Amino acid sequence: MTEHRLSAEPTHSVWDRSLPPRLHIEPGDEVQIECLDASGAQVRPGMSTAEFLAIDRTRIHALTGPIFVEGAVPGDVLQIDVLATRHSGWGWSSVLEGLGFLKDRFREPYLFHWQLDGQSTSSLAPAVVPVRPFLGVMGVARADAGAFRTRPPGPFGGNLDVRELCAGSRLYLPVFNRGALFSCGDGHAAQGDGEVCINGIECPLDVTLRFHLHKQQPLAGPIVEASEVAAPDSSANAWVVVETGTDLASAARAATGRMIDLLVSRWGFSAVHAYILCSVALKLRLSQVVNEPVYTVSAALSKQILPPRELFPIP
Repeated sequence: MTEHRLSAEPTHSVWDRSLPPRLHIEPGDEVQIECLDASGAQVRPGMSTAEFLAIDRTRIHALTGPIFVEGAVPGDVLQIDVLATRHSGWGWSSVLEGLGFLKDRFREPYLFHWQLDGQSTSSLAPAVVPVRPFLGVMGVARADAGAFRTRPPGPFGGNLDVRELCAGSRLYLPVFNRGALFSCGDGHAAQGDGEVCINGIECPLDVTLRFHLHKQQPLAGPIVEASEVAAPDSSANAWVVVETGTDLASAARAATGRMIDLLVSRWGFSAVHAYILCSVALKLRLSQVVNEPVYTVSAALSKQILPPRELFPIP
């Protein structure tokens, strides 16, 4: 195992498999990655709403990467272990006209600044919000050629905004290009399911990730293995299937179906028994509802009710 460091800049704000890799690593390596906030370091503490409205929105997400994983080819699965996250003590959230789940109600632009005090923030008194940092965007290069904006997620991962992806968790992604070409960014100090106003607590975030490669394994889309450290609430220690679509009901059905397939392939359930288990134990949630026209649904099943399994055993 080799340890690497990767600075944030130069960042990129599109998925494009032709982008030159900034780092080559071997499976099993760890990388300390510096990520700017979602604005690409344009937002600063104390910035006014008027100044915020003038930032360059083509730089939104400002991803660090790509990272080339030696030996990765289409059909493989890339495992990303989130070992550590480190925020910088501040963050921001915003309301923008025409964006957000309640955009017809909240039309006035607004910028809110957060002071992050270790494991919580009291900036929005009297509420005390737990700080649980994670990357909103982790993904590999898309299968298709060309440059694509980072807002919509997909089978490649990307702008998932799944809050279980904190330190201690794992993300599994299918590989579509040689080297996988992994990039990440969009740090959040905290986020609710849905991310309804368009932001979590956006913040610069340094992360330590470890990468493993599983050769020629079928995987239709992202799966998260959430840990107790990452999510000490009702979703702790869960298997989480992530699905994205333009119709919420269709995305929810796809996530449920993939969870059933996972139970059949990895735990030996019959399909109908897996269906019944999901009906009595599955937590079906909206991870984001603001990246219109696509929505992200998470289907989570507690690991406490299943025998322990390595989804893809490491040799």
